[in-house]
Amino acid sequence: MLTRRDTLWGMGGLSLTLGACGQAGSALSQHQSERKLLKIPQLLSGKKNGAYTEYNLKIQNGTSTFFEGRPTSTIGVNQAYLGPTLKMDVGSTVRINVNNTLQEDTTLHWHGFHVPAKYDGTPHQTIKPGGTWTAQFEVRQKPSLFWYHSHAHKQAGPQVYRGLAGPIIVKDPNRTEPALPDTYGVDDLPLIVQDRLFGNNGELVYARSMHDIMMGMQGDTLLVNGGIDPVFECKTELLRLRLLNGSNSRIYDFQFADRQSFLTTGSDGGHLESALEMSKLRLSPGERAEILVDMRHGEPKQMIATPTSDGMGMMDDAMMDRGMMGGRWWREDNNRDGGRSAFNVLHIVPNANLDPSPSVPTAFMKHAVVDPAIAVKTRQFVLQMGMGMRAGNGFTINGRSMDMGRIDERVKLNTTEIWEIENASWMPHPFHIHDVQFRILDRNGRPPAQHETGLKDTVLLSPRERVRLLLSFRDYSDPDTPYMYHCHILEHEDAGMMGQFVVES
Repeated sequence: MLTRRDTLWGMGGLSLTLGACGQAGSALSQHQSERKLLKIPQLLSGKKNGAYTEYNLKIQNGTSTFFEGRPTSTIGVNQAYLGPTLKMDVGSTVRINVNNTLQEDTTLHWHGFHVPAKYDGTPHQTIKPGGTWTAQFEVRQKPSLFWYHSHAHKQAGPQVYRGLAGPIIVKDPNRTEPALPDTYGVDDLPLIVQDRLFGNNGELVYARSMHDIMMGMQGDTLLVNGGIDPVFECKTELLRLRLLNGSNSRIYDFQFADRQSFLTTGSDGGHLESALEMSKLRLSPGERAEILVDMRHGEPKQMIATPTSDGMGMMDDAMMDRGMMGGRWWREDNNRDGGRSAFNVLHIVPNANLDPSPSVPTAFMKHAVVDPAIAVKTRQFVLQMGMGMRAGNGFTINGRSMDMGRIDERVKLNTTEIWEIENASWMPHPFHIHDVQFRILDRNGRPPAQHETGLKDTVLLSPRERVRLLLSFRDYSDPDTPYMYHCHILEHEDAGMMGQFVVES
């Protein structure tokens, strides 16, 4: 008979510190009057078409109901808001047909994927209204959670805000990934977390004020898979949550209200080398993580997300010192969400009798070792924010704002480089690089935290912080079509904190 301190990881495995055990979990019906069931995105596995697995996606306007009796105009993929989960297998060749039925230009970027530049879905692969764009590539990713979203030139912020995004789950049909729960919608759940601001009429508010550009668009309502304050009925002892911070600008600390610990097993680009016991996990826009939650204690659990405020006070002071906004307006607007009050993410209600889950190994497969000494070049990138906000010069990388006609960096195929990113501004910035998954070498000269030792494509930099990244450029070269690197606060990206690089033979 298992005791409270027993674990699912097997003898000698990792141990989770559980909260006090109670009686069997409450019936889900007791919670449904206050909360709606978690929406599970449709799983789209594509259709075999010769050598390809084909997906048909339609970007469309829609009407969603987040609040009863108040319809909201939204954008979705094959539906009104957000899109289906695209399931892809390692080694398969996919063909994705994207039809744009909007009345505006858009794109669809495969965030975190290693693909030829012409299929990356950047602002250079614009899909005109009524047009269809086809991307075709081999899935070369490690098993993990990725996502797709708009990357339209100067319109990524408002289009993602209205719902133009969705998850991608990559799996290995040869089962070389760790033995983790993998029954989609049962013990394996994607959670797309986005804060939004709604008007009294139910419509989304996306006001391009100076505040919204400087700080990034923030809201007072948290959507999880397009729903508010959802509940999930857990039927298994172990629950795998694939977390995606899909917000435009907010950074969150994810944890449970009772401080129960969990196991972190993966980051942006794949599994970690071992499961890490944690009680709090920080994710910035664009970052992902996989965690395992032990539900054998029999009591409901509330996951929460607390917005962080790193550097915001310094930014506030700097802006007011320059007379850019009145203190009263700033203070009130900055507290639209009640300051740093936590958002509810997911209420998990366990069944009285949970199905058993397999033991989880304490160690996963080792990552390939890449020696930093083989790097042929070190490049510096400095993220800066001007205070004048004159068009085109407020947000820069290395002193330059984004120019579609300018290639900022040229790298050689089959080489490894070190990229040193410095945040010279007074607020945090998540930095995203297309085409590659990188390894974090250090932060301000110190090794990264254990949960950041895996493959990454987005890294958060605090104010005045410097990180060094190790990147290898393989497989694809195109001297004319660039990839992007940019801040993943979408309003900063749209305002110019973005650059372009090409990979040349």
